[in-house]
Amino acid sequence: FQLPADLTKMHLTDNPHPQVTHVPSSQSGCSIASDSGSSSLSDIYQATESEMGDVDLTGLPEAPVDSEDEEEEEDEDIDRTSDPLLGRDVVRECLEKEPADKTDDDIEQLLEFMHQLPAFANMTMSVRRELCSVMIFEVVEQAGAIILEDGQELDSWYVILNGTVEISYPDGKSESLCMGNSFGITPSLDKQYMNGVVRTKVDDCQFVCIAQQDYWRILNHVEKNTHKVEEEGEIVMVKEHRELDRSGTRKGHIVIKATPERLIMHLIEEHSIVDPTYIEDFLLTYRTFLTSPLEVGNKLLEWFTVDSLRDKVTRVVLLWVNNHFNDFEGDPAMTRFLEEFEKNLEDTKMKGHLRLLNIACAAKAKWRQITLQKPSRDSPLFFSLLGGSDKGFGIFVETVEIGSKAAEAGLKRGDQV
Repeated sequence: FQLPADLTKMHLTDNPHPQVTHVPSSQSGCSIASDSGSSSLSDIYQATESEMGDVDLTGLPEAPVDSEDEEEEEDEDIDRTSDPLLGRDVVRECLEKEPADKTDDDIEQLLEFMHQLPAFANMTMSVRRELCSVMIFEVVEQAGAIILEDGQELDSWYVILNGTVEISYPDGKSESLCMGNSFGITPSLDKQYMNGVVRTKVDDCQFVCIAQQDYWRILNHVEKNTHKVEEEGEIVMVKEHRELDRSGTRKGHIVIKATPERLIMHLIEEHSIVDPTYIEDFLLTYRTFLTSPLEVGNKLLEWFTVDSLRDKVTRVVLLWVNNHFNDFEGDPAMTRFLEEFEKNLEDTKMKGHLRLLNIACAAKAKWRQITLQKPSRDSPLFFSLLGGSDKGFGIFVETVEIGSKAAEAGLKRGDQV
């Protein structure tokens, strides 16, 4: 997830992470469904507070399961919203209103539609919302109609919603633009003139237009509200100032773009009041810009050795285990990371956090069946057990020899028999 060479020539995305892709499920038969319920750290604490004596796994947070009636209602909702004609009708109704008459619901409808178009792809959510509030809808019914003449003074930015236009340049070259493409002014108050002739290629071409003054004001405001973090002359992070209410009490900077290394480092930095779910967002999406979760795991182990960072690192790991346990069960290297982190908690006598970690792991674990064949009754098992009735708790796998038949079969430290 690299930063572009010239940040001043693009509008930054609202979220530093692209769409998430899932990792394969564990060979041990663990279901990826363990990722379906995202919980906050307070959920884990609440789970421990509700315990009395023995660990009762039934009280821990799990993903809600919808009833059949709810599923049927959701299916109906999906059918209604997935109808492209119905969706376009709703959007058109919103577009045909004057900017002053647009309600918040109208703007949200437009925002949902516009964010899919390439012209708006690199803009922040706040910029898109402001543009949606001032855009004007225009329709050109006939093919071959000239929209802009060569040398004509420009006063708007145009985005194509339907149809195709052709730009014929003075040197004889031509270019076709279709749905989602834009043309017209750049975000400046300087006088600008059209280079080439713009004409429609098909009937019923539809556009949204944004006046030059509005386009410049909205995009210039964003540039003023961004803060760029540089290291050794390179921009490594870009933050945008946000205000969540008109009182001015909930305001601060939110990360909108950064290098992968800087995104990892931000896990243990102070988070703004307007960006309270940064850790959860990162853990949900890191797979799209990191090749391995160990890039995060190794950094967390390194930071754990610093006293001032220990609590922050532990919070990240607890959220990771609670929200995305499959990352650990499905990856032997990550399982070893978790064991090493557990040992670090024991060594530093962080018993409360260790208890939370154990409860989170137990709550997210899934039943599975493992078959381990021995050549003879006297052959070693290559794993050791801990617990039993004399100890007062269940039987657990304490150690598994690396590379053994037991390890290959999927037996893991911490498994309860």
